This record gives sequence, C-alpha cells and structure tokens, in this order.
Amino acid sequence: MPYVKTFDEEIAVAITETNAAISFSSASADLTYTTMVDEQLQVMILGLTKCIHIFSADDGGFEMGTYLNKICQTPNLDALAKKSLIFNNAYTSVSSCSPSRSTILTGQPSHQNGMYGLHQGVHHFNSFDNVKSLPTVLAQHNIRTGIIGKKHVGPSSVYPFDYAETEENNSILQVGRNITKIKLLVREFLANNKSQPFFLYVAFHDPHRCGHTNPEYGEFCEKFGNGEPGMGIIPDWHPIYYQAAQVQLPYFVQDTIAARNDVAAQYTTVSRLDQGVGLVLQELRNAGFEDDTLIVYSSDNGVPLPSGRTNLYDPGMAEPMFISSPQHVERRNQVTYSMTSLLDLVPTVLDWFNIATSETSLLTGKSLLPLLIAEPAMDTRAVFASHNHHEVTMYYPMRAVRTKRTQAKEPLNWYKTLEQYYYRDEWELFDLKKDADELHNLVTVPSYQEVLSDLKKRLFDWQMVTSDPWLCAPGGILEATGRFKKHPQCLPLHNLH
Repeated sequence: MPYVKTFDEEIAVAITETNAAISFSSASADLTYTTMVDEQLQVMILGLTKCIHIFSADDGGFEMGTYLNKICQTPNLDALAKKSLIFNNAYTSVSSCSPSRSTILTGQPSHQNGMYGLHQGVHHFNSFDNVKSLPTVLAQHNIRTGIIGKKHVGPSSVYPFDYAETEENNSILQVGRNITKIKLLVREFLANNKSQPFFLYVAFHDPHRCGHTNPEYGEFCEKFGNGEPGMGIIPDWHPIYYQAAQVQLPYFVQDTIAARNDVAAQYTTVSRLDQGVGLVLQELRNAGFEDDTLIVYSSDNGVPLPSGRTNLYDPGMAEPMFISSPQHVERRNQVTYSMTSLLDLVPTVLDWFNIATSETSLLTGKSLLPLLIAEPAMDTRAVFASHNHHEVTMYYPMRAVRTKRTQAKEPLNWYKTLEQYYYRDEWELFDLKKDADELHNLVTVPSYQEVLSDLKKRLFDWQMVTSDPWLCAPGGILEATGRFKKHPQCLPLHNLH
C-alpha cells in the first residue's frame, strides 16, 4: 500500500519557508551503451557478514506496482518489496541531486555538511573538509566501500571509496544506465570481497532526464542502448515501451499529450532500472551474499516534474523506500507509516555494523532497524528539509517541517497558475488532512496560529541543532563570530534608521 493512498489519523501539516522562484535542470548522456539517471532512486544492501549494498535511482518516484502503479512494469522491485518493510512516509531532506546524495552519505542536511548545490562543473559545491562521511567511518572499521554509478559529491577526501567506478572515471551513461556494464562492475567488486565486510552503493542514473544534454537518446535517454541505429545496445536490457494514453499521471501533472508522452518515456527508463536491480541482485546471489545482506531501496529526490525535484512540496520530498533484512522477517511485505527521512540512512547503516553514531559528525536521524520488528505505538515525529541551490544561479533557499498526513491524493487537472508556482509567500502552512494538494496557505488563519507557532519552533530548533547558516533568512543574517560568538544574533539585512 503506497504513501499516496492511506495514512495515519494524525492531523498533517507542512510548513515551507521560501523567498524565491523555482526552476528545473537535468543531466548528461553518452553513446555506446546506455545507462543514465540524475535524481536517483536508492537501494541499500547490508549483509549479515556486515556488508552493505545501496541501489539508487536518479529522480525516481513511485512508478512501480508496489506503490499501486498498474502500468509501469517493475517485477524485480516488486519482488524485492515483498521481502521488505515498505515505507509510506519516507522523505528526502533536500530535493536536489548533489545535496541529497551528500545527506545520504553523511547523515547531515546539506546546509550542515556544506553541499549547498550541484557538485559538477561551474556549480562546484563541495562538502566541508571536516565532514565524516560513511566511507570514512566504515574504513576505520575495516569495512570495504564501493560506489558504482553516479557519485556527484565531493571532495574526494570527504568521500573516499575504496572502489569507485563513477562519472569521475567513466561515462555516466555507461556506469549509470548501461545495466550490463553495471552488472559486470558489481561482479568485479564482489569477486574481490569474499570475506571482508563491505558497503556497496549502486547509483543508477535512470530515470533522470537527458534531453537537455543528449536529445538524440530521447527526453529520458529511453532510446539509449535499445538497439536502434546509432543508439548502441545494452545486451541485458529488454526495452518496454508504453502508450501515452495508458500512463498514470501524478495528480500534480496536467493531463496533456505532451505530459503523457513525457511520462511514457520515463516509464521505459524506470523499467530499465528495474531490470538492472534484478541483475545486481542476481550477482549478489551468485556471490553467496543473498542471505547475508540488508537491502534498502529509495530515491534521492522527487521526480523532474512540476512541484517535484527542487521543491519542498510533497512531490519533491516524498520518496519510495523499502528495507529487506535477512535478520528480520517479522514485517516482510508490510507497510510502515512511521515518518522517515533519508537522514535516517546513516544511523541505520551504523546500527547494522554496531558502530556508535558518536564516531560521525552530529546526526539528527535515527536507525530504522527497530521498525523492521514493530511499528511504534505513537509517531509524533516530524521530518525536516532544507534547500538552498540547485545550479549555482538557481538560488531560492527554503526550509520545511512535515508531520504525518491523513488523506489520499486524487488526480487533478493542472491546479496552479505559473505566477502561483514561481512567486510564493515567505511562509506556507498546509493542513494535509483537508488540503492534500497543498493549495491553501493557512498562515494567516487564526485557528491555525497555535499549530503554526509549534511548527515554527520545531523548525527553528532543528536549524539551531544543525547550525543552519540560513537561520535568520530571508530578512536577516546570523552573526556568530567576534563579539557575537557567545551570544549569536540575527541582525537585519536592511538598516532602516
């Protein structure tokens, strides 16, 4: 049962603080083989021998049978989900590629670890030199680390994988979309890892857009490696094509022919990713790790559609996630409604390896392993999100706090004007029980002032704990050095006197 269909009975409220407009961006592509993704879905595999394998998809969403999509064919993901606990309230802490990947590997929000925007090219954002990422901590415990596919974070000194086949030394299409290439790289990694505990992160580049970089392969690189003239061939890929009239449009996408064709192309690459996951899991079985491995599947951020990636509305934050553990069979093929953040992945990995979280930098997430045994009696937890940049010129800082919601979303026609979409109030408050589509801002409604004050405080407290440099934005700046070192203050940006 997917997050989009049913929820717990608590009132659900989301707050977003924003002071700028929105824009979108995509990825890159290449010939020869086919493999690409830019906002990745992610799967983590951890073994009883204390091994971890992470699959990630780029800009992946809920296009699979597990989340009640009846059209997009994903038999491998659905089979994995049946052996997993399925999460219906999982959310990213930032809806942009490099920032999200940095949070997954550090357990810190992007404003805390320094990855404010995209890592590649002129954007050139990096995590702070003193951040302790999973590869660093795990190496100190003699755990071998590997990454295959899209890395998109830096510097290398902060993310030092023992084995790395990424866009830094390969074509991203080859290591991110060519599922045969990915299969062989996984085989190579596992062959050199017979007994040592390992952490393997397989980061697919599907189903990220590529029309802006390699239009010859289609909008989502759905033609890459399909065997047509000039497209190359991926030996293990059996392309599945979808009719535009049959796709299930998300509620936040307008029902037009162009949109349907777009989603149909996306489905083809989701099915390619699914076949890649099947190949990798078979390599895991062949190497003898199937019964020793914990698998976590999720995505880095929302789909590249309106209100999706680069937004802190639900379509940008909500993620698919399921965890399969060889040690925990109690809740296989069950659903959890517990509020979950991708910031929880680092504590989960450390918990699996029995490593104290104190060995890392400050973490605000929690291990998800207890959920594999039982659902908590009460869940009053909130999840938080922080967005600053996508590309370097795309600056629109936002913060969000989200509690559990109760109501399903229904397909609608396009529901916002461009002016509403681009120009937003500084504060937005949504009651998701009554307004699942996040259309009616309740900030000025008297009956919601107590809820507003509570969520503002929870958000402010989280910003304080995570040392958010944007704590005083947009009207002020945080002064925490010199004479303000002992008593940091928000000082106004404009002197009105």
